[in-house]
Amino acid sequence: MTAVTLFVGLLSAFFLFASSIKIFGWQKKIFEIQLGMFQSYGLNRQIMALVGCVELFGAIAIWFQSLWLGPLGALALLGTSLGAITCHLIFDSWKDGVPAMITATLSAIVLWSGLDKLLGLIG
Repeated sequence: MTAVTLFVGLLSAFFLFASSIKIFGWQKKIFEIQLGMFQSYGLNRQIMALVGCVELFGAIAIWFQSLWLGPLGALALLGTSLGAITCHLIFDSWKDGVPAMITATLSAIVLWSGLDKLLGLIG
């Protein structure tokens, strides 16, 4: 097993869990905390669900590393992680952004490992 495969598994598990809460709200305590954070950033429930959909796409697509879809999934997760870092740095403590910093780093590594497949789409 390579490090990239391990990172794909970790990212997928984390974002499947996180996205399911943002979309379905099945874990009430975490859902309320996340919704409160989104609202403190000036974002509503619909934006939270949209972020959850992007995370869900990334968590599934990232498994297809032999195709362009895998790096695109990593790019989606990197984008949501960077957005989370930005919001935490502006509105919260940097400490609240540590999980997003970790997922951004792992997503960037996975993206870099398959970047040639993604760039092959554009020429």
